[in-house]
Amino acid sequence: MKRRNFIGTTAAASVGFLTTSAAMANNNKVAQPDKLKYNINHSVCYWCYGTIPFEDFLKNLVELDIRSIDLVGPDEFPLLKKYNIHASMCWGAGLGIEKGWNDPSLHEELIKDYERVIPLVAEAGYTNLICFSGNRNGMDDLVGLRNCAKGLKQLMPLAEKHGVVLQMELLNSKVNHKDYMCDTSEWGVSLCETIGSENFKLLYDIYHMQIMEGDIIRNIEDYHQYYGHYHTGGNPGRHEIDETQEIFYPAVMKAILKTGYTGHVAQEFVPSWDDKLAALKQGVTICDV
Repeated sequence: MKRRNFIGTTAAASVGFLTTSAAMANNNKVAQPDKLKYNINHSVCYWCYGTIPFEDFLKNLVELDIRSIDLVGPDEFPLLKKYNIHASMCWGAGLGIEKGWNDPSLHEELIKDYERVIPLVAEAGYTNLICFSGNRNGMDDLVGLRNCAKGLKQLMPLAEKHGVVLQMELLNSKVNHKDYMCDTSEWGVSLCETIGSENFKLLYDIYHMQIMEGDIIRNIEDYHQYYGHYHTGGNPGRHEIDETQEIFYPAVMKAILKTGYTGHVAQEFVPSWDDKLAALKQGVTICDV
């Protein structure tokens, strides 16, 4: 099931508990964890668990003490309120990943759509709203950067008024999102500097940036003021973030905390375990440094 293309189905899943043992993980046998420390504010991207009906998933999050969810829109806000789950990254505006702010012909439509959604996010008590650069389609990166800045600057007064932060996601153009323009920290940081507003940040996806540039901890240290949100995922394969992949997430989380970051880290790996919720609990606890 691919991100942002799913429609929730009706299958249910039972709540699992965490283990950090590789042997246990491989067998999906899990032990009940200690209470989360919550030095990291944990969240999760629902699209990875789209086979679980949304309301059932919220109930699972309550049982697992995961207090936030990513990539939800205004239609889901009432249920979030019912279960006291925070929306740590909202969506609901825009034309998707491939058609974004680097295309001036789309600016009028994009601005109108974001002007509609920004107040809805604020009224619900949330802060972050995702956006995308779009694909290059033969466009020079500098031209695309200038186009993005020109369009997004028009939204900054409204975002600042409502206390909403637009966050452009850094995605890899090597494996998953061929031709996507905002595919390096350097390009994204240049865009932030050009826009010059605290209400525009980058969503730093650790999985994607491991593929594109590596040097994860150094980039977090150097550019953390431009990163407004974080996503996880194991590389290669975008599955569990344990010792089956190459990123050592406890060290990455400690580096994030060292910067003084107080936002959320959302699990965005696609579970390979039969018990998807056990895999989620493992990922959260690995990051709970």
